[in-house]
Amino acid sequence: MRATGTGVEVTGLTVRHRKRIALDAVDLSLRPGVHGLLGPNGAGKTSLIRVLATVAAPAAGRVELLGRDLSAHRERAEIRRSLGYLPQEFGYYPGFTVREFVAYVAWLKEMPAADVPRAVARAVDRVGLSDRIDAKVKTLSGGMVRRVGVAQAIVNEPRLLLLDEPTAGLDPEQRVEFRSLLRELGATSTVVVSTHLVEDVAAACSEVTLLESGRVTYRGTTAELIRLGESDGDGQGDVSPVERGYAAALRAHRAGLATGGQR
Repeated sequence: MRATGTGVEVTGLTVRHRKRIALDAVDLSLRPGVHGLLGPNGAGKTSLIRVLATVAAPAAGRVELLGRDLSAHRERAEIRRSLGYLPQEFGYYPGFTVREFVAYVAWLKEMPAADVPRAVARAVDRVGLSDRIDAKVKTLSGGMVRRVGVAQAIVNEPRLLLLDEPTAGLDPEQRVEFRSLLRELGATSTVVVSTHLVEDVAAACSEVTLLESGRVTYRGTTAELIRLGESDGDGQGDVSPVERGYAAALRAHRAGLATGGQR
C-alpha cells in the first residue's frame, strides 16, 4: 500500500549535529510542484533533505509526509515506498549495469516484479541513458552516474521526490533537459530540489525556500524572488535578477538580525 496523501508538513523541526543546531524550529508546508531550496553552505539544506528522506531523525518537531506521521515506524515504511531520494553523495554498485542498479532500487521500493522492467526502462529513458542501459556504472562519466542517480530516484514514480544537488556534473545541455524533467514531475508530485545553482531554481521551480543558519529566512514564488532582484538597487549588471533576489533576501535577513529584528 502506497502513501496516498500529498505534500510535506513540518512544524518546529530541530536537528542537531553534536552540539551544533543544524535546523532551528523550522516550519514548512509544501504541496505538489517543484520547490527550490537555497542557502549558503552550512545553512541546513542537506539536513532538511535527509530528515524528509527518512534517513535522519529530528531532535524535536513534527514531520508529516504524504499524509503520514514520520515518527511512527509503520508509517515510515509506507512513506519510503512512495518517495524518491538522490543524496548529495550518491553511492552505487560499480559492477552493476545501469539496468541492474535501477532495478535493484525498484526492488528495495517493493515495486511489483511484473512492473519493474518497464519502470526501469522508462526511468532510464527519462534521464537520456537508454543507449547505456546495459553499460556497467563504473564505465560511465561523472555526469552520467549522476543521471543514473536521478533514474533510481524516479523509478517508482514517487509522490515525494528529494534531490540534493542533482545537476552536479551535468553539462549545460543536460541541465536544460533536466529542468524540463523537473517541471514534468512537479505536475503530479512534490519535488524538493536543494541546489547552489540559482539559475536552476529560476528555470524549474515554482516556489523557493531560503535557509540560513538553520532557519527559514525567505519563502515565496520564483517570480517574487525575481521581482525582488529587479528592484534591488545593489544589483550588478552581470548578475541575473533571480541571483540578485537571492542576495537581497540574504542581506535583508542579516540586516534584521544586526538591528535586533525578529528572525
